[in-house]
Amino acid sequence: MNMVRLVQHAYFRYLFALIWLVNGLWCKVLDMVPRHQEIVAAIISPAVSSPLTQAIGFAEMGMACWIIWGWRYRSCAVLQIAIILLMNVIEFFAAPELLLWGRWNIAFAVLLCVAIYWNAIAPRQNAHV
Repeated sequence: MNMVRLVQHAYFRYLFALIWLVNGLWCKVLDMVPRHQEIVAAIISPAVSSPLTQAIGFAEMGMACWIIWGWRYRSCAVLQIAIILLMNVIEFFAAPELLLWGRWNIAFAVLLCVAIYWNAIAPRQNAHV
């Protein structure tokens, strides 16, 4: 199996959905990773960090549902990439000390974006994938 077919496998869609679900539900809505709320507080304001972090979490859960649903999947992928890059650029400058891997977080975000692109947008070599 060549690398293009491997990365474009449908299981990757479920992996991306799981990433959004865990980050939304576990980290933000259930507040099991308080660092996320601290990041929002550092970027926006401590006064609104709790409800805003939860709202972001629910939006991420919605993204997971959209990914699994598969409707307009390429548009969903473009939105995922834009959100991930925007969020990570803002965090890179506004709160790097709160990130799991510091400023290196952006490198992992770019790798995730490449995987999302490859899975949803890159031309397929085989129509049966």
